Amino acid sequence: MPGFEAAYAGKPAVHPVAGAGEIVSWERLATGRYNILLKGEWRIRIEGERPSDTLYRIVSAQKLEDVGPTIDVSAALARIRDACGRLLQALDRPPDLLDTALAEGQAPGVIADRIAAAVVPDPALRQELLETLDVTRRLERLGAALDQLVNELRRGRE
Repeated sequence: MPGFEAAYAGKPAVHPVAGAGEIVSWERLATGRYNILLKGEWRIRIEGERPSDTLYRIVSAQKLEDVGPTIDVSAALARIRDACGRLLQALDRPPDLLDTALAEGQAPGVIADRIAAAVVPDPALRQELLETLDVTRRLERLGAALDQLVNELRRGRE
């Protein structure tokens, strides 16, 4: 949550919906803490925190399932791909930078999650997208957010 810095050494509040997955790399810092890279696998709803004397939190959680699209989402995916292309152009970044995240053959929800994590700067919006289990709604919201981001960047450069 934003503003956690004041309570970082304690137990700052957390959102009830979170991502869970596998730690794929880690780095121990001189302070004894760690930087970790997590491969997100699931959405979870935190049901409660368990007592612990560790620096990390241990929770009981329920896995949340995506609600898959019931309509053709190819137009929403095309909108996201187009917006990502315009975003990369506006930022003078290589046009293939997001190719892996946007690759065909992935579930639409996975594409939405990867792009949101990679390019959405607003933590509240990323949390909103994380909490959106309906994949069609998530794709639509992400497409609108990317369009808005591109427009803001273009206005800032005019």
